Amino acid sequence: MRVTTNLIYNQNLRSIDTSQGDLVDIQQQLATGKKLLRPSDDPVGAAQVIRLTEELDKITQYQRNNDLTSSSLEQQETALRSINDAVNRARVLTVQSGNGILAAPDRNAIGAEIEQIRNQVLDLMNTRSASGEYIFSGYQSSSQAFEFNPSATGDKVSFLGDDGENQTQISDSVKIQSTSSGKSIFQEVFARLNFNVTAQSAGVSVETAKIGEQGTFDNFHKQNFDPVNAANNQYRFEILPGDQVSVTNVGTGNVVSTQAFESGQSVRFAGMELNLTGTAGDSVEINLNRPEKKNLAETLNDMFIALTSDSISEADFVNTIDNTLVGLDNGLERMSLEVSSIGARLNIAQSIKEANLDSKISMQSARSSIEDVDYAKASTEFAKQETALQAAFQSFPRVANLSLFDYIN
Repeated sequence: MRVTTNLIYNQNLRSIDTSQGDLVDIQQQLATGKKLLRPSDDPVGAAQVIRLTEELDKITQYQRNNDLTSSSLEQQETALRSINDAVNRARVLTVQSGNGILAAPDRNAIGAEIEQIRNQVLDLMNTRSASGEYIFSGYQSSSQAFEFNPSATGDKVSFLGDDGENQTQISDSVKIQSTSSGKSIFQEVFARLNFNVTAQSAGVSVETAKIGEQGTFDNFHKQNFDPVNAANNQYRFEILPGDQVSVTNVGTGNVVSTQAFESGQSVRFAGMELNLTGTAGDSVEINLNRPEKKNLAETLNDMFIALTSDSISEADFVNTIDNTLVGLDNGLERMSLEVSSIGARLNIAQSIKEANLDSKISMQSARSSIEDVDYAKASTEFAKQETALQAAFQSFPRVANLSLFDYIN
């Protein structure tokens, strides 16, 4: 093969260019710490790096979501525990107000504290997040959750939000409830179950009609209340010959109880106590009231009004105390369930956070094995390429100077 001078020059220049390019690539690898400088270096590896980077970015976002959700849940838990403490204090004061030796000034003093607790509870029910959102307003987080209007007719406390519950994605397959609506926690608290006298014959006198055993009455009410047929909620107490009284369900006609009767003494049935005065043939009808729901702050406000009223009867005052105690207990139970639910969600969030962290470490390790440079290997390769380039530079002039004329001379 005939080797021309041009061929010698071209081959040596191409060799030098290649060595310089290889040396520059290795120098860039050492400078950036990445062995994949362009997709063509390793097409399969480059695709894997892109996929792993996308997954890592997604996990980073999930971790941010997790942190924000955990912070929100912890704030809700703090608010609920504060309300719980305030309501427990109100319950103690309510029981204390039932002491018969208290005078009007004593009741007013208790009422003043109940009023402060009511205001504190309302403030906590309108708790706002660091971003200024009302945490118990549902989806209407820019609006105040609860409003108190003492001059309103009917209920003084109104709910302005909705029953929306926000969900936050914290992993590919897990969404967690990040907020709860105050409607379900504070607004829809069951009030005390009760009954009322609806009819009585001309010859009978009802001295008192009250609930003597609330738990027994609650069980009876829950088992027998008919939301469809109102007649099934009516019961007739009829005085029978032979000093007896029967209790009959008006709707079904079934006699549900028969017991001894003494005029002027209390008849006890299903937790109810009716003090009747009458003779055989006389009757009284009572009706199981429909279950109602009342805002927790509304219950506190009712107790405040009763404590500071100069015209309330003793019977109505005692009835308000009973209503308040049941309402507060139901509210405490509802908040306890919500706190338990928040605790469970926080545990899930922590578990998912740890799982995401494990996945992140694993993916970072996998991506590193594909794209990160091996410094020891790269340094050795750099030294080798540097030597090769120096050899090319030193040998090229000697080869270029060789010619037939040198041989002739």
